[in-house]
Amino acid sequence: MTAPAVPEELAQRASRRVLVLNGPNLGRLGRRQPEIYGFTTYDELAEHCVGWGRDLGLEVSCRQTNHEGEMLDWLNEAADSEFPVVLNAAAWTHYSWAVFDACAQLVAPLVEVHISDPQQRPEEFRHTSVVTPYAAAVIAGYGIDGYRMALEHLARA
Repeated sequence: MTAPAVPEELAQRASRRVLVLNGPNLGRLGRRQPEIYGFTTYDELAEHCVGWGRDLGLEVSCRQTNHEGEMLDWLNEAADSEFPVVLNAAAWTHYSWAVFDACAQLVAPLVEVHISDPQQRPEEFRHTSVVTPYAAAVIAGYGIDGYRMALEHLARA
């Protein structure tokens, strides 16, 4: 899958660092519930994100953690460095007030992304997001292509 061509002036203007941050269990992509999350592995997703970002003139750093404190450190780094963020907070999306507070301090745009669409999932707890109030955009239900869409959003911001 290749990202669409981006006008040269957009690629030049967008030449900046972006953090793509992924929360718990996303390191198990391709093995965990592939009927919901697909067969693409996390390593393949990270490669796609770096490539899509390069095509858009973005320097992408893709990270995944199962430890909330580490995610908070990365969000603090993004706030201090004024880096735009693509965030799939996974389960933390629905209950982490610490992630909520960390997102509140971000200066550059934040795009919330989900591989599945939490609003369409049967579990009621998934219908709430503590990230959305601080997101410039929410992209959900497009599989891993949602990450490409999020990077395109940031390239145009």
